[in-house]
Amino acid sequence: MEILLQPDAWIALLTLTFMEIVLGIDNIIFISIVTGKLPQKQQKKAWITGLSLALIMRILLLLSITWLIGLTQPVLTIAEFELSWRDIILAAGGIFLLTKTTLEIHEKVEGREHEKNLGKVSSFGYALVQIVLLDIIFSFDSILTAVGLTDELVLMVIAVIVSIIIMMIFAKSVGDFVNKHPTVQILALSFLILIGFMLVVEGLHYHVPKGYIYFALFFSLSIEMLNLRFRRKQRQIGKTED
Repeated sequence: MEILLQPDAWIALLTLTFMEIVLGIDNIIFISIVTGKLPQKQQKKAWITGLSLALIMRILLLLSITWLIGLTQPVLTIAEFELSWRDIILAAGGIFLLTKTTLEIHEKVEGREHEKNLGKVSSFGYALVQIVLLDIIFSFDSILTAVGLTDELVLMVIAVIVSIIIMMIFAKSVGDFVNKHPTVQILALSFLILIGFMLVVEGLHYHVPKGYIYFALFFSLSIEMLNLRFRRKQRQIGKTED
């Protein structure tokens, strides 16, 4: 652990931790939407289980770093276009996310989500399977990004653990806020469509700077916060006039 005595190591650790938290935002949004369909008593368990599985998978991927890097080697060539297992996994994950998110938006717009919730179609097991599938994709992308920043395994493991703990602390509050406000939920789903598209594009060897995507999210969210505040004040004025 002598590496932690070096100032450069702490800078790298803070950078890695911040990056892991930012990259985990899409994971939190997806988990909040999936768990929002579960009975109230199961939601906290689903949150903890989902993020715990994300932590385990990321640490296992870090410990299998040599195998992980090997997944970037071409395994399939189509008309001189080379695809690696990384490309295939990212593209498949992006398609899954696009399909799932589009169906979620369709249910909300058509008003069918309420009918499904009345029948309690969503089960804990089904929700967990969806969370695990996306955890694999997000963990895979997150770890490959971390490898590009440092070659110190200890720093990567610590950053992953710290980031997941921070996400666990704030995940429920974020989830409750997203599920409480329908417009925020639609905004979150739209962001997941953007992430799904980005994963497909990444799988096809077109690099998209993630900073632009997250800036778009935070900008849109800031505007929505102003809208929520405006609507709340309008309701207060209406009550005062009554």
